[in-house]
Amino acid sequence: MTKGKIYGVSLGPGDPDLITLKGLKILHKVDKIYYPGSLFKKGRKASYSRAILNHYELDSAKLEGFYLKMDLEREQAKTIYETTFQQILADYNKGLSIAIVSEGDISTYSSFSYLLEKIKAHQLTINLIPGITSYLHLAAESAMPLCLQNEKVVVIPRVQSKEELKEAINYFDTVVLMKIKSVMDIIESATNEDKHHITYAERLGTQEQFITNHWDTIKQRETPYFSLIIIKNKSITK
Repeated sequence: MTKGKIYGVSLGPGDPDLITLKGLKILHKVDKIYYPGSLFKKGRKASYSRAILNHYELDSAKLEGFYLKMDLEREQAKTIYETTFQQILADYNKGLSIAIVSEGDISTYSSFSYLLEKIKAHQLTINLIPGITSYLHLAAESAMPLCLQNEKVVVIPRVQSKEELKEAINYFDTVVLMKIKSVMDIIESATNEDKHHITYAERLGTQEQFITNHWDTIKQRETPYFSLIIIKNKSITK
C-alpha cells in the first residue's frame, strides 16, 4: 500500500501574505490540513492558525483542528496530541498527503513539535517548511535591526524572575520576550525606559496589530496571548 506524505508548514506571524510560496503550494495540493487552536472555558474555541488559513481559498472539508486548553496543565494537551497523531497516522496509511500547520515558525515554540516527536518515533517521512517568527516581523515593522556584527540575541519565553531578566539584559544586546501575558510585572520591574529601548507588539499582521515603545501605554493594554517585547540597550539603538 502506498504511504502518504506529511509536511510541517509555517504560516508566519499573522499576515497571510507572510507565508512562503513553498508552504502555500503545499497547502493547496495536500488532502488534509491539521491546525492548532485554543480551548477556553465553557468550551469556546479559537484558532489563530485557522484565521490565517481562511485567506487561502482552501477546501474547508480538508481542514481539521485540534484544540488545546490555555493553561500550564499538560494532561489534556498530551491526550489531544496523541489523538491527533493517531488521526494523522490513519490518513498517512491511507496514502493521503497531510500538512500540519502552525503560526509563526513551525520549529519555534510550536505545538507542532509535539506531533513531530511522535511522527519521528514512528519513522514516518516528513518535510518541514520554515517561516517568519513574530519577533522577526516586529523588527521589520519597527525598521530596527535585531542584531548587528557580534551582537548577541536571546529569546526567553515566560521569563521567571526579575533577576533572570536583568541578567539577560546585562549579557545580551537584544532580549526577545515571548509569552509575556502573565509576567508583565516582572518585565516592568526589570526595565528602565531611560536605559532600555522597549518595543511592545500584539497581534502582529492582523487588523488588531498594535505596536508601542512607551511603557505607560503598554500598562493600559490588556495583554493578549499573541504579544511580545523586544528590549535593547539605548546605547546600542542610537
